[in-house]
Amino acid sequence: MTRLPTLVLLAALLPSLAWLAPACAQGSASGSTTSRAQAERNTIELKQGMTPDEVQQLLGKPRRTALQSDGGSAAALQWTYVWSDARSASSERSLNVEFAAKAAQEWSVKSWSWSVY
Repeated sequence: MTRLPTLVLLAALLPSLAWLAPACAQGSASGSTTSRAQAERNTIELKQGMTPDEVQQLLGKPRRTALQSDGGSAAALQWTYVWSDARSASSERSLNVEFAAKAAQEWSVKSWSWSVY
């Protein structure tokens, strides 16, 4: 008799736990799994005009995104990647990739830069 309530509880919880596996996979797909040295090597392959899909294939999912607009037609999409140095927990490097809109929903890399936190 005690098995039935347990099975009912598990059956009720399974759908809510289904999101857990994709969420964990997404977190590990970001730049956090790539070593800082590997990330720096990968950025050599960055080129102006690359699409967001091409950048994501090269560097993974960004940690943060931002969309900036001056109120007119000019807009900029910015992706931020952050990598920690395995030797020093306090040392993080941040890569900012800026995209410009060629047309509606057609973004391409305009520039990128490294910064240190």
